[in-house]
Amino acid sequence: MIKDLLTRPIEKRPATLKFEGRVLHLLDDTELVRAQLYEGRDIELSQELKGRLRDQISTDEITPAYICYFYDEVLGDFPYLGFRTTNRVTGETDYPVERNAVKDGGFVCSVAGKRRGKGSSREASPYAELHAGIRVVVAESIERIYNENCQNLGVLTTHDFGIIDRIRDGDEIALSEFTEGADEITRQIIEYGGLFEFNVARLQNRVTLPVAASLAAAPAAPRPMTVAEKIFASHLVVNAAEGKTGVPWVAPGEAGFFRTDIRFSHEYVTPMAAIFFEDKVGTDAKVVDPGSVLFFRDHLTYLGKVMSQERIEEGLLDVANQLEVKQREFSEKQGIKLYGEQMGHRGGSQAICHSKILEEYAEPGMLIIGSDSHTPHAGAIGAVAFGVGTTAIFNSWITKDVRVQVPDSFKVVISGRPAPNVTAKDYMLEILRHPYIRDGHAIGQIIEYAGPAVEALGVDERATMTNMAAEVGAFTGIIAPDGKAVDFLVEERGMDRGRAEELVQGLQSDPGAEYVKVIEIDASSIRPMAALPNDPGNGVFIDDLSQEKVRIDIAYAGSCTAGKKEDMDMYARVFAAADAQGLRVHPDVRCYIQCGSIEVREYCREKGYMDLFERMGAEFIEPGCGACINAGPGVTQSPDEISISSQNRNFPGRSGPGNLYLASPYSVAASAVAGYVTQWVPGEELQPVSARKLSVV
Repeated sequence: MIKDLLTRPIEKRPATLKFEGRVLHLLDDTELVRAQLYEGRDIELSQELKGRLRDQISTDEITPAYICYFYDEVLGDFPYLGFRTTNRVTGETDYPVERNAVKDGGFVCSVAGKRRGKGSSREASPYAELHAGIRVVVAESIERIYNENCQNLGVLTTHDFGIIDRIRDGDEIALSEFTEGADEITRQIIEYGGLFEFNVARLQNRVTLPVAASLAAAPAAPRPMTVAEKIFASHLVVNAAEGKTGVPWVAPGEAGFFRTDIRFSHEYVTPMAAIFFEDKVGTDAKVVDPGSVLFFRDHLTYLGKVMSQERIEEGLLDVANQLEVKQREFSEKQGIKLYGEQMGHRGGSQAICHSKILEEYAEPGMLIIGSDSHTPHAGAIGAVAFGVGTTAIFNSWITKDVRVQVPDSFKVVISGRPAPNVTAKDYMLEILRHPYIRDGHAIGQIIEYAGPAVEALGVDERATMTNMAAEVGAFTGIIAPDGKAVDFLVEERGMDRGRAEELVQGLQSDPGAEYVKVIEIDASSIRPMAALPNDPGNGVFIDDLSQEKVRIDIAYAGSCTAGKKEDMDMYARVFAAADAQGLRVHPDVRCYIQCGSIEVREYCREKGYMDLFERMGAEFIEPGCGACINAGPGVTQSPDEISISSQNRNFPGRSGPGNLYLASPYSVAASAVAGYVTQWVPGEELQPVSARKLSVV
C-alpha cells in the first residue's frame, strides 16, 4: 500500500492566504479573556496589553491530560480548557475557557507571549486548536516540539505580531511570510501543508532536499563536532533509495532526514498515529521495519483509581480505555512489541517507555525518537534521543527517518564537590532557574552536560539530567559516554565489555567544538533545592524555605525521573535513618513510591526496600506514569492540598488541583517523615512537626 503513495496527487498551498475569523489573545486577565470568548469583543493589542499576554503556556494548559483521551476531531471542542488566568479584581486564579468556546467564537488566530507550548510533546494540543478553527499561532517564542507539531499538521506559526491586524482586516498574506528564515525542508513542509503531504511529494521526488555541507565541500574539510553532532552526521540520510547514511560532518542549521535506530510511542499517541497511518496510507499497509518500533501502555494504567465519579459518568474512563484497545490491536496487526499492563499483579505497567529504552535498548551513538517529551532520558549513555509528535511518529513508520534541523548546542559544566545530600535533581533545579533557560534562549538547542561533577554521577543520576532537558525546553540532553556508560552496559545489560568499549569510541566532543553558550556551575555552591508550584524554574534553596515550614499532604516519590535504582537507594537511605530514630511517615502525609519498571521493583525487593517502605508507612506502587500526569495515586484532590514530588514538572493541574513542589528523592523522603518541605542532612535527626498549623505557600 505504501507504493500507492508514489502516484497519489499532491499539491502545494496557494502562494497567498486569506484568513476569515477572529483573533484570540491569551491574556492573564479573566475578564478580557471571557469578553473575547463569550461577549464577542475584539481586542486591540496595545503595548500595555501585550505585556499581559500569558507566558509559559504549557501543553497541559492547552489540552489537559484528560482531554487527550480523545484522539480525533472531537479534540476541537476542548482547546485551552486548562488555560489559567488571574482575576484582576479578586487576585484569584480562574480557568475561563469552556468546552466549544473557541470553536463557537469563530477564532482563526491565537496569540500568546514567551515559551508557548512548553512541556509534553502532545500533538493533541495543536490538533485541538486546528479543529477548533485556529489556523495561525502568534507568540514571542514557541517551544520546539509544539512548533514542529503545528508545522506537521499545517497550523502556521509566527513571531510577527504585525500580522495580527492584517488577519483581522482580512488582508491577503503571502505564505512566504510564514516560511521566512526556515530551513529548506521546513519551508517545503509548510508549503505542502504538513509533514505527510511533504513526505508523499518526497517519495515522488518532487521536493528539493539540501546537500550536506560536508559533501558539497571540495574536499570535505574537517570540522570539530560536539558528541551530538557526531551522531547526527553518522545518521544523515544521503540516499534513501539505496539506504545510504552518514557524512563526514554536520553543522548547526543544516536540515535533513536522519535514520532512526529506535522509534517508540505510548498509548496517548499510538492510537492517533495509527488512525493517521490507516487513513492516509491504507488499512492493510505495513510499518517499515517493525522490529525497531516499540509501543508502551504506561500512562493510564491507574486512571480508574483516581478519575472522579463525575468524569466516569461522563464516559471519559471508557474513552480513555479505548486508547489501550486501539494500540493493542494495531500492535498485533503490525507485529510490534508492546510493553503493556501487568497482568495478575497489583496493576501498573511493565515499564515507563523511556525508562525501558535506557534499561534495555539504547546504546551510545544511537538516534532515538519517542512520543514523549522525556525521550532524552536515553541521552545518559550518549544517545541522541528526542521527543516528537504524533505526525512525526506516524511518518517514521513509513520512512524510518525523521526530519531535523541540526540544533545549536550549549554546554553546562558542573565542577566542584557537591554536599552529600545534593543530587542531579538539585543540579537541574539550579539550571532551570538560570536566566538563559527561564527567558527561553535554550529553546530547541541541545544541552550537553559536562564537568567533573557530572562525570562523577552514575548513569541513573545522569538520566535525571538528560530527562529534564524537556523542562529546559531543549531539543535534547546528552552526556558523552565514558567508562561509567561501559560499566552500565556490561553490568545492567550483560553486554560484552569489548563491544561496549567499541560503542563509546570517539563519542566525545572534539576540542574546538562550537557552543552558543557555556554555563559554569560550582556544585559546592548548591544546596538541596525545591521548585515552588507552577513551574520547574521556580527553584529555591530548601533551607531558605524551611523557615516557613510549608506543610504537605502528599509526598510522591518516583516517576520516570526518579523511579530508577539509584533513586530507590536514596529513598531507602533516608527512610532507614528515620527508622533508626523510630520515626515513620508523618501521620498527616500520604506517601507513595512508584518505580519506573518491573526491573526496578525486583531490585527493591532484592535489597529489602519493599519491607522498609511498608514499615515506614509508604505505599509502593507498581510501575507507571501515574500522579505525574494526574492519572494515578499521589494526585491532589483539592486546591488547598500540597504535595512534594521528585517528578520532573509541576505545571498547574499537572498532578491535581493542589500546589506541587519539586525536589530530589532525598528531600521528598525527608519531607514525608517531617510533614513539611525539608531537606535531609546525613547524620542529623529529622524533626517532624507535631501540629499542622503550618504555612501554605
